[in-house]
Amino acid sequence: MIWKVINFSALLLGALTSPTPSSPPISNTEEGPCRIYNSGSSADCLGRQLNSVPWRQFHPHLKLFCCSTITSHTIDDDAFKNNTLLEHLDIFNNSLQEIPARALTPLLNLKKLYMSNNLYKHATLADSFSKFVKLQVLSMGGPLVMGLKKADFQPLKNIKLQGFSKSFQTQMMGFDMAIDQRPSALPHMLRDLANKTFSLIQFRNLFEFTYYMEKEDIFQGLKDITANQLIFHRGKFNENLLRMALMNLQVTPIKWLRLQYIDFARSPTFVDSGAGSSITDLELDKLDLWYISNPDILRFDWRFTWFNKIKDLSIRYVYFNSVPCDSWVEMEGVESLDVSNNRLQNEFIFNQRCDYKGSMPNLHTFNLSTNELTSLKDLSSLTREFQQLQVLDLSNNKLGSAENSQDCVWQQNITHLIAHHNQFVSEALCCLPTTVHYLDLSYCNLDQLDMMYFEKATNLKELLLSGNKIKFIPSKWESLSLQSLALDGNSFGLISKASFQDMPRLSQLRAGNNPYHCTCELHAFVQDTISQGKVNLTDWPWNYRCYHPEAFLNTVISKYFPGHVACDIRLVIVICVATTTAVILILMLICYIFDLPWYTKATYQIIRAKYRAHKEKALLPCLENNRNPYRLCIHERDFMPGKWIIDNIIENIENSRKVIFVLSRHFVNSEWCNYELYFAQQRAMGKTFSDVILVVKEPIDPNSLPSKYCKLKKMLSTKTYLEWPQHANQQVFFWEQLRSVLGKPTMTREGTHSVKSRTSSEGGISVIGLPMEDQRPEVVKPNMDQEEELGNKIINRNNHELSNQGQIPVVAF
Repeated sequence: MIWKVINFSALLLGALTSPTPSSPPISNTEEGPCRIYNSGSSADCLGRQLNSVPWRQFHPHLKLFCCSTITSHTIDDDAFKNNTLLEHLDIFNNSLQEIPARALTPLLNLKKLYMSNNLYKHATLADSFSKFVKLQVLSMGGPLVMGLKKADFQPLKNIKLQGFSKSFQTQMMGFDMAIDQRPSALPHMLRDLANKTFSLIQFRNLFEFTYYMEKEDIFQGLKDITANQLIFHRGKFNENLLRMALMNLQVTPIKWLRLQYIDFARSPTFVDSGAGSSITDLELDKLDLWYISNPDILRFDWRFTWFNKIKDLSIRYVYFNSVPCDSWVEMEGVESLDVSNNRLQNEFIFNQRCDYKGSMPNLHTFNLSTNELTSLKDLSSLTREFQQLQVLDLSNNKLGSAENSQDCVWQQNITHLIAHHNQFVSEALCCLPTTVHYLDLSYCNLDQLDMMYFEKATNLKELLLSGNKIKFIPSKWESLSLQSLALDGNSFGLISKASFQDMPRLSQLRAGNNPYHCTCELHAFVQDTISQGKVNLTDWPWNYRCYHPEAFLNTVISKYFPGHVACDIRLVIVICVATTTAVILILMLICYIFDLPWYTKATYQIIRAKYRAHKEKALLPCLENNRNPYRLCIHERDFMPGKWIIDNIIENIENSRKVIFVLSRHFVNSEWCNYELYFAQQRAMGKTFSDVILVVKEPIDPNSLPSKYCKLKKMLSTKTYLEWPQHANQQVFFWEQLRSVLGKPTMTREGTHSVKSRTSSEGGISVIGLPMEDQRPEVVKPNMDQEEELGNKIINRNNHELSNQGQIPVVAF
């Protein structure tokens, strides 16, 4: 017999802490007392305050039914007669005064049955339960069940339940009961479980209202039970009760202990004799301390020796604020340490006065996530002596500031660093360990990457940078070992084939959910990546959409196809060259047909003549059209047609009283003007250099003149010349000076009846400037040796005459 009569305040036998599982997601609904979803295969009547089960609303293929708060004390016998396919039935927390055996009889496919927390007084199961051969989970019990009998569960003898009770083929067993008034009941229960094997045993609210204050060891029966995991969920534990449990666990095969939501308190009767802890040989593969109300549980006997032989230690939501130096020494057997979710700060976890040398010799994995840590330097100092440390989890902290991320020295064995959900700046990356193979920096607010760190991280194989604010992919990002890269959820819009060309081993890339600029480079990258198959885009194609240009906003990149001409620069060059060549050939053909070169040349000459017509526009009107006009000779108007140009030049210079040279850069570049200057110098040898008048139209540096103009250089250096003023108000003085140099006209102006009369009369003035181009034929240049000899004679004579007469006053403007 298990128990003949045992008084309970509550009894729950089952596999789950919460007997009512959450409802599946809703796909469709119908109106009625219950919510029907999943195409009629599921019904939810939770909280509807029903008087009875609305079976008429159910579909014949109903597989899941949840109902609570039925006000009726019974369920109709034919409530489920049409729902023989039902697999999941939840009638937890109702007012049923008896187990509805007849109503459940048709449900031969039932796999999960939750009927605890009802008002039945007896837990005896009907024979019909023996037909539920598919039953896996059974939850039953209630506050009015006063005891259990051996035959109560006899129908389940041959059913392999995943969770139930003693004499049956079950793997998980849970007790939801309070033994505050009868602590002696626990040894009887454990005795009935002796020599049985379970995967899980759970005690919920073992002491719900009071702490156990007696001296009797109520956990003695644990040593005879074989179980993989033992859970104490909720309830009150003091130091003495915990010591009893741990001492018995030292001699049991149980390897996993969890204490969660425990209200822990010191025992007022405990006296520390200083002889050492009573818990020194607790060998557990895993110890979980979760949601403990008092962090003193970590040092419940004022020592940490009970951690000495723990391999996997997890301390969550305990909110301790210091780690004594001796605790690190006592945890020498710990291979995995999880202190996440404890609001730890730098000074809580790292004490500069502690000597960490030789501590935690077996620690492989260290989880510090979801705390309030800010200093990478302190963490590197803490873990520097952990010789076997390979995996470090620093996620969900406040790490990454520049001031707290300097001078870091890490253990060289660290291969995995998890640091997502922090606040990193790019400068802080240099403080991370460079030996890692796996690095997670997702959601760290990074806006750019420090390439110096990645150059040093030569063993990096997997890098996660999701959910940051990275604005561009660094150029020349070289990583010879990187195999997997995650860049999704950032802010860059440009990506090309060159972005990852220096990552020869890259095989996995996740880069969706970025504001992509749909360009030819992006299209080429996608096409090349997909066609080669070397790199697998793990989130392709729906996470890749265009953000720019606006015309392609939200367009899936897989459907973006730019034209060949827009993307192939070689094709653009070929088209441009062909088009340009065709246009040039057509223009050349048009020019040939319509004789366009001749018209162009003529237009050019007209424009140049108009630009250079200083003599016609200014000189001629002012000298020929005044009250006492001068007779002027210019080649365009007064040279005799049919004569040799040389003869015209010689004849007109010889018949002129004065020769005016208008000097400009075009004058210097004209061969004909050079000849005219030569013949004027020849004439001056027989007369006087005062007959030659120099008018400088624009400033000319004598030193810049070619060597053949040596005579002109000397004239500019020794002879006073007139300079054409650029300002109009100064040009009046120029004309007065020029008239004073020319003297009074000696002849009256004659009619211009013929070219002959204008060119052969003596007393005229020859005006020499830049001739119109192509109006004079090529002639043989004068002998330069003769020119040199004559030039020397002219200079000597000019110097003699200048010494006997005063120069004409000239004001240069």
